[in-house]
Amino acid sequence: MRLQILCKDSAFFSYMAKQKAKFYVVWQGREVGIYESWTDCEAQVKGVAAKYKGFATREEAEKALAEGFEKHIKDRCVERSQTTTLPDRSRCSLKDSPEEMIKHGVKLPALAVDAACSGNPGLMEFRGVIADTGTQVFHRGPYVDGTNNIGEFLAIVLGLAYLKKEKLNWVLYSDSKTAISWVRQKKCKTKLEWSTKNQDLLLAVRAAEKWLHENTWTTVIYKWDTEHWGEIPADFGRK
Repeated sequence: MRLQILCKDSAFFSYMAKQKAKFYVVWQGREVGIYESWTDCEAQVKGVAAKYKGFATREEAEKALAEGFEKHIKDRCVERSQTTTLPDRSRCSLKDSPEEMIKHGVKLPALAVDAACSGNPGLMEFRGVIADTGTQVFHRGPYVDGTNNIGEFLAIVLGLAYLKKEKLNWVLYSDSKTAISWVRQKKCKTKLEWSTKNQDLLLAVRAAEKWLHENTWTTVIYKWDTEHWGEIPADFGRK
């Protein structure tokens, strides 16, 4: 199936086996270098001002390390009016520094998820990224005849599964109240009708619901504060 999330619960997270190896470049942290696992990378960057990013191959990682972080990490700060009287957490969306994000109220470490859909229904895709670096940890789609809400729902469930499988004690951010509500109810309440175009997508929805009913998790899901922080880090930038 195109979705790589199958309706058999035992294969629901087979995507993990299909993930490309990651090489994490640490430009700034406890020890600069290239690390082959998130666990090793996290030990160098957690709790300190750090700049890091994941790459698919060692060759890409070595090149990025030599080039410096400026070419590979975007400044995601969204400046607001100098006359604003909003509290300090509201003056900027994101900066490269984890400390700056925490200062503005973002809980770290965190996985951020989002979906994009051209039309309703239309071509839909979704992904999850590390909130403070923008490093993508999964991406699915595009899928024909999908909806944004379905994508947001699947992104959260896949995010929960990813964090559980990797044993990461992170929070998860989504900017969709609807999808968060569906996950808490363990039911995707889409009105999208079954068709030959979207059958793989709706089979994935069934699989996601099944996983929610058969699994437990400790991850706390938070609504991303778009008004104060700007677009969620996983945003596809098509607005």
